Amino acid sequence: MPLPMPSSVDATVDLLRHGSYVADRSLATSLFLALKLGRPLFLEGEAGVGKTEIAKVLSETLGRKLVRLQCYEGLDVASAVYEWNYARQMLEIRLAEASGDTDRTSLAKDIFSEEFLIRRPLLQALEPDVGGAPVLLIDELDRTDEPFEAYLLEVLSDFQISIPELGTVRADQPPIVIITSNRTREIHDALKRRCFYHWVDYPQAEREVEIVRTRMPDVERNLSEQIVAFVQKLRQQDLFKLPGVAETLDWTRALNTLDCMELTNEVINDTLGTLLKYQDDIQRIQGSEAARLLSEVNLATRPAVR
Repeated sequence: MPLPMPSSVDATVDLLRHGSYVADRSLATSLFLALKLGRPLFLEGEAGVGKTEIAKVLSETLGRKLVRLQCYEGLDVASAVYEWNYARQMLEIRLAEASGDTDRTSLAKDIFSEEFLIRRPLLQALEPDVGGAPVLLIDELDRTDEPFEAYLLEVLSDFQISIPELGTVRADQPPIVIITSNRTREIHDALKRRCFYHWVDYPQAEREVEIVRTRMPDVERNLSEQIVAFVQKLRQQDLFKLPGVAETLDWTRALNTLDCMELTNEVINDTLGTLLKYQDDIQRIQGSEAARLLSEVNLATRPAVR
């Protein structure tokens, strides 16, 4: 059974926290308004800051089905919305010919019925569900082409899809729509106007520690604070790809698996590949630069002597 929508910003914060997602108040406010007013929420920000995770957490905490459309260059209607089952249609035509039924009008009506329709994510999200309207995640929209982006306008405006052979499919209850973008290109204003917008930034150190502690409570607090402090230092460097929260969590899991109690130069150099994803970045940080950053981290996280 679907659970009720949050009734306030505080309830939205609690809802996300119930799904182990630590959100700042501005993000919770944007999400609450999107849920309350039935508008899509457009989340933009660097990769790995937790945009996609919001849709997953909503699906889990609200008891709704998650319908995910992963975007990529060249994505078209057949892959995102619907297509006809051509193999079954051809088989139906051959069977009709074999039985002597050659009424083209009747045959065309038969093979372009819902029985032969293959529903892709956008069409699935508009269909009624006993568990309530699903959570529709349109992930990394910036990877698609502008024509597909334009196609989405009808879906996001009226929550309907036009199928020439069948007519218009409308949602009885609009889905909860979360759209994400890593901003590799600008999304057109016409689409943004149909959504509420929020920029998801890298978290401040205090909140990132809370995220790590929430996801991995068995990790020593001192180690989690060291990890976050080191990652925060890395984000101040001139790197090709700065580590996101996802990389912070991956690194924490790796260090915990290695039974590390504290950061050392050796363990940093051995595990940088879980934190940085480009060889040039790893080479820039390994060795003396990692040692320098760790020294600064140790000074900042060392307990004050009284």
